[in-house]
Amino acid sequence: MTLVKVNNPLSRSIDGFMKDFLTEFPSTVSKTFREDVLHFPPVNITETPEAYLVDLSVPGYDKSDFKVNLDENVLTISSEKKHEETKTDGNKVIKTEFSYKAFKRSFTIDEKIDAEKISAKYENGILKLELPRKEVVKVGAKEIAIQ
Repeated sequence: MTLVKVNNPLSRSIDGFMKDFLTEFPSTVSKTFREDVLHFPPVNITETPEAYLVDLSVPGYDKSDFKVNLDENVLTISSEKKHEETKTDGNKVIKTEFSYKAFKRSFTIDEKIDAEKISAKYENGILKLELPRKEVVKVGAKEIAIQ
């Protein structure tokens, strides 16, 4: 058996770079990529015994800016807020960083959700949707007579 040791610092640094790139890069950039490039607002989904709760972080919007649609089994949440020019009252604007981007998020829901009872409200920059589960009809025990 022959053991070959390579003392090439360039290859070691490339291996280290690729390892860092593939393992740490996605976790640090994914939020920025999702929000800035794909224009997806962050979402939290919570499951309770009665419902699924969907919270979208969308500060700076009005509730009239949102459209929530259910088509078949696809729940779509979208917004398209127009950029409004700020009144400067004759003052010179040095820098403007406020911007609102259109977004559209879709979620597939299953038949366990009661589509007629889905509700939404917007408060403190969070769009909150409640997707209640259908009530399961429990069949009681029944004795069957043998003939």
